[in-house]
Amino acid sequence: MATAAATDEVSRFEDALGELETIVGQMERGDLKLEESLRLFERGVALTRQCRQSLETAELKVRNLLASDDSAG
Repeated sequence: MATAAATDEVSRFEDALGELETIVGQMERGDLKLEESLRLFERGVALTRQCRQSLETAELKVRNLLASDDSAG
């Protein structure tokens, strides 16, 4: 069950990152109206926070695994 949860977490991260890349591409073109740019910027900030949280969670898991390896060895 932990494997399925980890897979879901990775999938959510990859989906968020993909959406963020799409948003950046749209905004870089510079052909959006201000209202649409603001909406996309707000969504991009939310996605960035989501990705950052996912990476922090993954980093904590790695640290815990390394710490348990050090204490076992």
